[in-house]
Amino acid sequence: MSPPSASHRPRKKQKTNAPTSNGTTTLDHLEKQERPAFPLVAFFWPAKAANVSQWILLPSILMTVFLFRWCTSIWPYSGFQKPPMHGDFEAQRHWMELTTHLPVTHWYFHNLEWWGLDYPPLTAYHSWALGRIGNLINPDWFALYLSRGLEDMDLKVFMRATVIASEFLVYIPAAVICVRKLAKMHNINAWESSIALTAILMQPATILIDHGHFQYNTVMLGFMLATTACMLASRPFWSCVFFVATLGFKQMALFYAPAVAAYLAGICILPRLDIPRLLGITIITLASFAALFLPLMLGTLFDTYRNVPLPTDVVIPPPLMSALPWSISEKAWYYPYLVQLTQSVHRIFPFARGLFEDKVANIWCAVHSSGIHKLNGYDSSLLSRAALALTLASITPPCALILFKPRKELLPYALASTAWGFFLCSYQVHEKNVILPLLPMTLLLATEGGMKPSIRAWVGYANILACWTMFPLLVRDELRIPYFVLTGLWAYLMGLPPCSFNAYTASKEDGGLNVASKLIHLSTYAGVVAWHVAEAFVAAPADKPDLWVVANVCLGAAGFGICYLWCLWRMVEKSGLLNDLDLGGGRMDEKKTQ
Repeated sequence: MSPPSASHRPRKKQKTNAPTSNGTTTLDHLEKQERPAFPLVAFFWPAKAANVSQWILLPSILMTVFLFRWCTSIWPYSGFQKPPMHGDFEAQRHWMELTTHLPVTHWYFHNLEWWGLDYPPLTAYHSWALGRIGNLINPDWFALYLSRGLEDMDLKVFMRATVIASEFLVYIPAAVICVRKLAKMHNINAWESSIALTAILMQPATILIDHGHFQYNTVMLGFMLATTACMLASRPFWSCVFFVATLGFKQMALFYAPAVAAYLAGICILPRLDIPRLLGITIITLASFAALFLPLMLGTLFDTYRNVPLPTDVVIPPPLMSALPWSISEKAWYYPYLVQLTQSVHRIFPFARGLFEDKVANIWCAVHSSGIHKLNGYDSSLLSRAALALTLASITPPCALILFKPRKELLPYALASTAWGFFLCSYQVHEKNVILPLLPMTLLLATEGGMKPSIRAWVGYANILACWTMFPLLVRDELRIPYFVLTGLWAYLMGLPPCSFNAYTASKEDGGLNVASKLIHLSTYAGVVAWHVAEAFVAAPADKPDLWVVANVCLGAAGFGICYLWCLWRMVEKSGLLNDLDLGGGRMDEKKTQ
């Protein structure tokens, strides 16, 4: 066998148990031995001792997370046995029905009163693909008009399986790659990064919403993880492609857009102006959006060629097109394409729905529902402008920081801060949107020191509080038991309240929290436990039937506001801005600021 060429460098094998500072172990000073810092690490302890290969460890992780997802899927879903509109399950099924049976030009116009399509085109294409597969198995599941509200158990199995399949095709591979990029960047060994990956994939809020309530959010989150991984790998062009896919699947990915745009702009202007990169990012982004809408436009071309009329009950031109400052002739060759574009945008961004829906733990709902100040007397346009102004005020600091200091280690903080700002202040927020700021915040577990009590406690605080704020929604879906099991299990595995208080007893030298953080966390946890007891055993007054839900909203909004401030402060601290302004007195000890 000939020796390898001088230009060939064999891939260096990563040491599974190489020492790092990620905080997964503690030192027993009496026995002078390492011990697991929290229960999840204990489950991986045999793999550390035996130096188990990733080819064994990763499949084991994936089988475990699959089991918990499928067990959650057995429970009821949104709208189960709740006519007339049913719920999100019926919405997703209906989109498969209409995309597989109707012309493309009808997708964004068809019967808008019955779960009209209001997501971007990539969701429509995804629904079409799944609907085509479902029609091969049983055409009755998606029969046009005749399948509305269908609650067949075989259909439930199929729909649940499509969520898991979509997640394993997009979200989980992206999570594995992103965690490995973070591990490489922060010099974290494969064993510890596997623990972080498990914690991220076992995130209870995502499982409860997608596999309990019923959604396909993990497809969007997977594209976002792919975007993050590309930015960490210094591949900005690919990050543009994946982020357009993120936006193209669900419009709520706009929560991340300012931070992504600021970072990409930052690497184009610092340390020096890079015109080719800036032009490349611009061209790739525009081309990606063109590719996103291309199938919709090709379908419009085909339907126009066949003279397929639009539904008779639709308003032409769409409201957004009517608002244009110039008139457009119906005989213009581009008229049908502009109709489709403006109608899709009008459906994707429903400003007419109001400031918020239901009870969500953000600033607007907390102020309104608590009685501090009622907002229903204001014009919707004024409220939308107020929401825009407050959102801009909240996202400007992290975006400005990542623009002028475009460093990869700041990305999770920038994404989390921006997403928290959107969740707390923006227009048309749902309680389910909380999974957006949770994703980049939970990614901190895969960074240097991410498993130390100071970071782990804050990540756990955000995740557990988020699950709790979704409890009223989950109760309506009959998911009370999965809520307690999954949230309690994650808290136990991560060594967090109410299962363990070890993260709050660690000293500052061991990466513990300061007194203020401990008081905030423990008082919030005490409030959550007290709320659960009161909600279960004390009936709300007749004149205040939403008392417990309002209390949930107010405490949740306060806690999320603190999470936003923590992410922003950590970002400022990690950026070195305090030292640049000579406010830190030299390099600050991070342990003192947790």
